[in-house]
Amino acid sequence: MVSVGSKALPSRSCSTGRGSAAATKSKKPKKGSTGDDAAAFDDTHTHHRNTFSSAPHQQQSRIRKQVDPETTKYLSEIANLFESDSVELEERSLICANALEETKGKEFEIATDYILSHTLETILQGCDVDNLCSFLQSSAKQFPFIAMDRSGSHVAQTAINSLAYHLQHDDVRPLVEEALTVICKVIAANSVDVMCNCYGSHVLRTLICLCKGVPLDKSGFYLSKCTTALAERLNFKHFSSNKDDFQHGFPNLLNLLVSDIFNHATKYIKFLQLDQFSSLVFQTTLRVLAGNDEMLLDVIPILLGCKNKNNAKGNFIEGTVVPDLKNLLKEPGFSRLMEVVLEVSPLALFNELFTKVFRNSLFELSSHQHGNFVVQALISHASDQDLMELIWDELGPNMESLFQMGRSGVVASLIAACERLHVNEHKCCQVLAKTVSLADESSKWIVPRLLFLDSYFTFEDKSNWIWQSGAKMNVMGSLILQTIFRFNSEHIKPYVTSITSMDTTHVLQTVRDARGSHVIEAFLCSGAPGKHKRRLVTKLQRHFGEVALHSSGAFTIEKCFTACNLSLRETIVSELLAVQSELSKTKQGSYLLRKLDIDGYAASPDHWRSKQASKESTYKEFYATFGSNDTRSMKNDGFLADTSNNKSNPNNVKEMRKEIDQSLGSSSFLSMDGFNRNPKKAKQKNKKNAEIGVNEDDSSRKKKRSKKEKVESGHDIAAAAEVARKNAKKRQRNRDISEASGKKLKTSDE
Repeated sequence: MVSVGSKALPSRSCSTGRGSAAATKSKKPKKGSTGDDAAAFDDTHTHHRNTFSSAPHQQQSRIRKQVDPETTKYLSEIANLFESDSVELEERSLICANALEETKGKEFEIATDYILSHTLETILQGCDVDNLCSFLQSSAKQFPFIAMDRSGSHVAQTAINSLAYHLQHDDVRPLVEEALTVICKVIAANSVDVMCNCYGSHVLRTLICLCKGVPLDKSGFYLSKCTTALAERLNFKHFSSNKDDFQHGFPNLLNLLVSDIFNHATKYIKFLQLDQFSSLVFQTTLRVLAGNDEMLLDVIPILLGCKNKNNAKGNFIEGTVVPDLKNLLKEPGFSRLMEVVLEVSPLALFNELFTKVFRNSLFELSSHQHGNFVVQALISHASDQDLMELIWDELGPNMESLFQMGRSGVVASLIAACERLHVNEHKCCQVLAKTVSLADESSKWIVPRLLFLDSYFTFEDKSNWIWQSGAKMNVMGSLILQTIFRFNSEHIKPYVTSITSMDTTHVLQTVRDARGSHVIEAFLCSGAPGKHKRRLVTKLQRHFGEVALHSSGAFTIEKCFTACNLSLRETIVSELLAVQSELSKTKQGSYLLRKLDIDGYAASPDHWRSKQASKESTYKEFYATFGSNDTRSMKNDGFLADTSNNKSNPNNVKEMRKEIDQSLGSSSFLSMDGFNRNPKKAKQKNKKNAEIGVNEDDSSRKKKRSKKEKVESGHDIAAAAEVARKNAKKRQRNRDISEASGKKLKTSDE
């Protein structure tokens, strides 16, 4: 006899997710469980667990028998056969079917055996859907205990993933749904045990994702903490949790499973709120329910500890649970759960959470090592300007204190939200600049101190702080500066002055640092005047080739090229030409060589200059005609270098840029064809796009081709702009006709 989970067995990774957050065993007491409660899974959800008392019990070890020698030998032979790779696909499927037939009645013993479980995983991956579903149904009563075993959990995980794979074929849905329903019943009956187990937690999360229909390649976001959460909070990436539309889920089964899990969890919610593995299950559940406000308004109050269901607006949260919630926000497991609650909460519930739980407590929570992440989530998901004003009033004046406590993430989220919602933008930039400046000091040191944020705020005598040569730049400081340079140019003047005042050696060190290079790129893409951008780029002269050879330097050089005038562009290209052979061997080098047309410059510098002048003239003429007033006033700046923050018509700009690029030829450095690995195909695509017109005759297309050739030679600059203007007028005329027709229809309807 062997006890499941015995330390005598060799250990796999504690998490079946092979990289999940559940990497250690839970220290909580386990509860008793029964495997025969499947019948309790029904629409009424009125069943209860007799194995639980008011406090969780220690889970009893389940004893399994040793697998008989004959079965062990048989499965070992199959493993050796598969490893030899000498089995045809059809024969492999037949062998798997026979092997699964042999496991009947011994599924638990084989799945929890460390060696044989590997073979069983291989068999489940190779069998057809009929045999897979048959295995799940025959092992259903034992499935929760298989899922809670360190070896069996991998088998359960493989079975669920195999079901997801077979669901790509619609004709198997009824068969899969039948097997899945049986598994959901037994898992729901033992859900508290399973979710609190470090192995079972991941299996349950995977099962929930399967019911939702989450594809295997997207399951990472739902199974663990999203690795892009920071980028989303700082507006570098759009939130995606409730935007996925999955086609192969089982919504009714998901709702039943979730309802039953929460029915069981309600009695033990005080314990489950503190358990890290059940927290992961709840996080996954909330993410798959995102957008389903009705279900969310049912389950979130339960997670918050509310006992009475009340879906009346303003009364979702009972006042009696608020003090406990404020304490729970400082617990590691619950704080992560609350981050997801804030991410998916319907607006009414979100506002009530702020009013009852967070208001007047933001600074205190921000000071805590776990609570500060909850505050970051709250700020990042705020969608109301008035609410953001209240958040600013509590945290804005305490920016320096937050930095001193090491809570730069809260400051970064606050700045990003101000930029996103256009709240206190000027005040935000002012307060940040004042925070990293001494009294009566120039703005020269603002950017350097943010680049070395931790170093500056841990330095005792801040008046004697100097540039930290050789030290890595701070992640949060870099992210804050990238956000700052997205603000309107009138708000960031001290930061522009600071970055352009940096010494040449400091600029070079910043560009060579992966974090610092992103700051330089953000500045070059900002709405700062072109002359300031060129001042910074000039400091990199005689080092462009060295920077381009750096791992992230190609992107920086590209931004420098875009921000410069013609003479500086030629300087960049000439320096890159000197390192062309080395640059072509780097990851991004070949892309940069094509983008900047280094070969064209080497063949004929005069022709290269003529093409660049044509492009600049055409773009300036376009923006003078179609851009906003702010754009027109920047005609002396590097072309397109200062248009990122201007408010011209985005549709017209996009369409006109496409037409002009087609007219200027496939070598245009602003064309997206630089991403195409096959230059010939890219050229053919541009030619095709240039020749396709809307209801135009052959003579019109010939005129376009002749104009294209002239522009490419640098002799007919106005032609491209003229074509663009005519097409723009035609589109405007069509829109006017559509609007007039719409008004007539509206009038007739009235």
